[in-house]
Amino acid sequence: MKQTIMIALLGLFALQSTFAQTPKEADPKDVGSLDSIMKAVYDVISGDKGTARDWERFRSLFHKDARLIPTGKNAQTGVVSATALSPDAYVKRAEPFFAKEGFYENEKARRVEMFGNIAHVFSTYESRHAPAEKPFARGINSFQLLNDGKRWWILTIYWQAETPETPIPKEYLKSKK
Repeated sequence: MKQTIMIALLGLFALQSTFAQTPKEADPKDVGSLDSIMKAVYDVISGDKGTARDWERFRSLFHKDARLIPTGKNAQTGVVSATALSPDAYVKRAEPFFAKEGFYENEKARRVEMFGNIAHVFSTYESRHAPAEKPFARGINSFQLLNDGKRWWILTIYWQAETPETPIPKEYLKSKK
């Protein structure tokens, strides 16, 4: 009996590994430079209402331990907090919104600090429901990235939306050269 159960379990594991999906390999054009990975992340999340995003492309930009961390103030309590999400948790959270609303996010300005194989990018963004519409939100995405010698990886995107109490400072509305 024990042997039969063990064989059945081994068979299930073998079957699972046969059908397990391998993560999509990143397009070298998306991860070959800091500029290209920044463009790719904004491109992949943007689109019309109901338009499916290429979530495999999205996942391919991120390190296996990456986190996306939105911050904000709770309207009822006034407490500012952050929520750390994996790329998969972000997809699960964003999909219902993208099904109902168009969402286009683009970079308006960038500040980059680099040392060795790491980079920190403050990326000022604007969000729209359609490309020609006025922005409904602005803020700053703080990216932490790693270059492993072959490609760039996003480790963290940590962001805060602009509010009347926290307007974007003028120095973050222009790219620093």
